[in-house]
Amino acid sequence: MISLKDYEDLGELKLLMAECMWANDERIDNELKTYIDNDSRELVGSLNNDELVGLIGVIYESTNEIELKHIAIKPNYRCKGIGSEMVNEFIKTKKIVRIKAETDKDTVGFYEKNGFSITSLGEKYPGVERFECIFLVTNNSSDH
Repeated sequence: MISLKDYEDLGELKLLMAECMWANDERIDNELKTYIDNDSRELVGSLNNDELVGLIGVIYESTNEIELKHIAIKPNYRCKGIGSEMVNEFIKTKKIVRIKAETDKDTVGFYEKNGFSITSLGEKYPGVERFECIFLVTNNSSDH
């Protein structure tokens, strides 16, 4: 994985961010700027033959606890384990012990498959059920 703080192709970054946000260009630009400017956030990506195929964006709640804010995989690379690999690598390299994420019905299965405990937050937006996903890393769970 590579840091995307100074990734040269902003257009490519924006397209990937759009995959995981209900957003317009302005909101994506603001989110990317926050990742670049804010030391409590980190944006990393996964490359396949020099092509950016996935990213994860996190907010540090403490040194080893994060909120997973964004995870996106290019459509033609999905369901190949890239998202899981990125999360696992991040856990190992950053010595993360707790991950929190919020998601919708479309992607809650990813978190279930990766061992997160899931709690429904109910209809946070009209007609949209949201879920809180928590993963506590134990000595033998970083290879889940």
